Formats: sequence, C-alpha cells, structure tokens
Amino acid sequence: LQIIVTILNENDNSPEFQQTNFTEVVPEDTKVNSTIIAREELSASDADLDIIYYELTTTVPATDGYFAIKGVNNPEIYLQKALDYEKFKWTTLILYARDRPVSSTEPTNTASATINIIIEQADTKPPWFLPCTFVNEERSICISSLYAGRVNMSELATEPLVLEPGPIYAIDPDYTINERITYSIVGGNTDNVFSMDADTGNLTMNKPATSPDSYLLQVMATQVNNIQKYSIASVEIKVINKSNHAPYFESSIYNGTVFVNQAPGSFVFQAEHPSSPLRITAVDDDFPDV
Repeated sequence: LQIIVTILNENDNSPEFQQTNFTEVVPEDTKVNSTIIAREELSASDADLDIIYYELTTTVPATDGYFAIKGVNNPEIYLQKALDYEKFKWTTLILYARDRPVSSTEPTNTASATINIIIEQADTKPPWFLPCTFVNEERSICISSLYAGRVNMSELATEPLVLEPGPIYAIDPDYTINERITYSIVGGNTDNVFSMDADTGNLTMNKPATSPDSYLLQVMATQVNNIQKYSIASVEIKVINKSNHAPYFESSIYNGTVFVNQAPGSFVFQAEHPSSPLRITAVDDDFPDV
C-alpha cells in the first residue's frame, strides 16, 4: 500500500528583520521623495513563506507625515515632506512586519524594527544682521533694524564709528555650521568717505565729510563659503556741525515786574524798563549768527 502524506504549512513563525535597530543621519535639505533606507535593508523574512505586510508609525509627537514607506509590501522608507531643523531635530520610527494584512481576523505574527532619525542642519539660511526681529512663528526669518550714527562736518574720526542700536554684526543662523562672514559696503558711499573692515564690520572714515547731507550706506554680509548667501542692511550716517561750546545765558540775573491781579498770560515786564517785556535769551558761540 502506497501512502502519500502532504505536510500542510502552519503559520507558526513570526517575520524576522535582519536588523532591528537603525540610526540614520538625514541632512535638513534632503529632497522630498529621496530614499532614506533602502528596501533591501528593511525587508523581513518569514520561515512560513508568507507574504509580509508592513506598517510605519512615528513615536515622537509632531513629527508624523515626514517619513513613509513605498507600499504595504515595500518597506523602503522615503522622505515625504521637506524637513526643517527648527521644527524638530530627531524622531523615532517603528516599522512593523506582519504575515497577515492589518485588517485580517486570522492569527497574525508580528515583528518590529526601530529606526532613529537624526536631522542634520544644512546651510539653508543667509546671514542675519543683529539685532533683528522675527517675523514668523517658525523664527526662520529675522529682519534687522536700521543702524544709525553721526559724524562731525569736516572732521576725520580716527576710531570706528559708534552706531545704534549696536555695532554692525551678522551671524550664520545655521548655528551648527556657523560659516565665517565678511562685510562690505555696496552702496551709498558717496565720495568714498567710509570704509569697512571685512572681518569685523567696523565702519571707519577715509576722509572728512564736507557735505551736510546724510549718508545711507548699504552694507552686505556674505558667507565666505558661498557668496550667494548674503544679506543687506542699511546704515544712516548723519553729518552734523561740531559743537565746541555750551550755550549760555546773556545775563546771570533777570529782573521782572508783575502787577497784582494780573491776568494769566500777561507779559512780565523788565524791572528797569516797565514798558518793555522781559526776554530771557541764550547764545551759542558755535552759531554766532543765530
């Protein structure tokens, strides 16, 4: 008697990942749809030879939607949405492998792998002049204030000019990269009166200002590694007449006369000349004709 025995496969094995813990460093400027981890590295095997069904979840709040898998049977992880280092710097993904669809009512065996994603800041922002004011909630755009200073007419200042609200200074907002910045004057420098130190941003004078007109300089801060990363700030320099003398009163004592019950707003008259209103005057030797 010949007996043929057929062994029926029982679903008694769980899927297995070759590796259950991954750490990937992802640059902030990675393009959307780029592969983060290839299918070959993430595919699970099943001794029962079942079809494997995958699911990707995120464990860190506010970081879902950035990473996804190619399909329910394809565990390749790709970037689904553009990254922003200011929003989050890391996240943890859990990849599940099942030998039955998620919606199946049959007994299901499951395996999981943990994927730690570290976001690496990229050189995405131009320099910021300080101080500056943020104009969006993400704090990714910062608008600088107007720098202001003054110089004396026909006088050459030998020290760097003092400016408000502070010295000219710019930073690389991609602070983990912190590229070196150089400074230059790119506009408004009539007659080449001013010059700027490329390394420090200090503003100095080449020669005296001979015109009373104000200067509105355009100053540029540029990243050394990439001249296309730059910012422009305005510097207003007012030219004033130098004051060598303090104003003073023409007399040290003024005597006046008023009458009893005199109405408010009435003139006070000179004590020596009751018919002449009392006048208190001051002069400034810097302005002899005024």
